[in-house]
Amino acid sequence: MQPMLATPVAVPGRLPEGPGWRFEVKWDGVRILADTTGDRLRLPGRNGRDAALAYPELAGLAALPPGTVVDGEVVAMRDGVPSFPALAERMHVRDPARAAALARRVPVSYLVFDAPVVAGEDLTRRPFTERRASLEALDLPEHVQLSPVYEDGDLIWAATRAQGLEGVVAKRAASTYQPGRRSADWLKAVHHRTRTAVIGGWRPETTGSGRMGAVLLGARDAAGDLHFLCRAGSGLAGALARDLTAALRPLERATSPFAERLEPVDARGTVWVEPEVLLDVRYLTRTPSGRLRQPVLRGRRDDVPPDPWEA
Repeated sequence: MQPMLATPVAVPGRLPEGPGWRFEVKWDGVRILADTTGDRLRLPGRNGRDAALAYPELAGLAALPPGTVVDGEVVAMRDGVPSFPALAERMHVRDPARAAALARRVPVSYLVFDAPVVAGEDLTRRPFTERRASLEALDLPEHVQLSPVYEDGDLIWAATRAQGLEGVVAKRAASTYQPGRRSADWLKAVHHRTRTAVIGGWRPETTGSGRMGAVLLGARDAAGDLHFLCRAGSGLAGALARDLTAALRPLERATSPFAERLEPVDARGTVWVEPEVLLDVRYLTRTPSGRLRQPVLRGRRDDVPPDPWEA
């Protein structure tokens, strides 16, 4: 099963109104299903890969009733709020010893908000309110919490902004669970824009250290051509810089992978790479030419597809 997806609202903060809607915090984490329908616990993400090895502290989910699938978000907290950069340290780890060490240093929580299947009973055609009641009846293990539901969208929108949270998800109370579909029955509004971009090259620091100082990001159009989004260095330090250096070195190539000719200010000194590695980037807005303004790098991703180019 793939998770149901929400449709972005056209205007930030323009949430639906009325008693037919429920509202939840949009957590800054990684979408994961917890699945006990097989002979062992699986934690598949949006790409179907099992993330159970990366999050050993969530092993208690195996105690959910056999034949159950719950939906939620894995988050890592820093200074009292979810931190995607902190979570990025955990996402790609598959070595059990390292995963256990990181679980002690950067523990995660699993915030659950839906239950499409419980004890072998398919609830996907039931309304959200019924599935939520079934979820609330489950005995949840350590590190797993219910994501709260609210009835006042304006109030939770203001509260999430004040607390530095990512945004709000609005759900029709009568909505069914539609696996793998992006439905207008679920709407998402965010305070900051984010996207998953492709790395097409990197630039060394100007100090001559040889260390990575910036990356060149792009997005593919419907024809598969890679278009330039921005050159970004903010957030590129520490573990992320080391991780990207190791991931990009084997992918170096002689020519630019971008469809357009880049300006010298962007292309000068760039080490071109095969466009395979993905990054999560937060930004303010896009210019008329499509470039991202004030981009901040947040972590490498391999759990979701890249976002497409939008002219």
